[in-house]
Amino acid sequence: MSYRVLCAEDAFWRPSSQMGVMNTDLSKQLQAEAFGARLWRLQPGQASTRHRHRATTELYVRLEGTGPIRIERDLVTMTPLNSVLVEPNSVRQLFNDTGAGQLWLVFGAPDEAASTLELSPDDLAWHYPDGPKALPPELESAR
Repeated sequence: MSYRVLCAEDAFWRPSSQMGVMNTDLSKQLQAEAFGARLWRLQPGQASTRHRHRATTELYVRLEGTGPIRIERDLVTMTPLNSVLVEPNSVRQLFNDTGAGQLWLVFGAPDEAASTLELSPDDLAWHYPDGPKALPPELESAR
């Protein structure tokens, strides 16, 4: 088949294993093999994992809401339909320090598995330099 459709109402959403952020793995549900793609819905006070990839370049597109993404030490404020490309080896983290929800579309290529259950301790420490559940300082101080 030359194309596949995933209707929004049929998408399977689940909380991420580390941070509990609701997400849907579009690439898996559409059987894409060359890239990864997910929608992430961050509620106020939530964050994705602070992580990096060895080979994957990621494109982050803010679909709803306004707020930051941290890339290395830089804090970049994103508004709807803004996008940012993050190269491999750069540490990045989405987080929501606002009072409204956020929706992100994240594409990555080449697709690189980074399951915490499959990584060696050394690889786990490299991918997640502060551990797989580290919150950004902006959310740590709010707790």
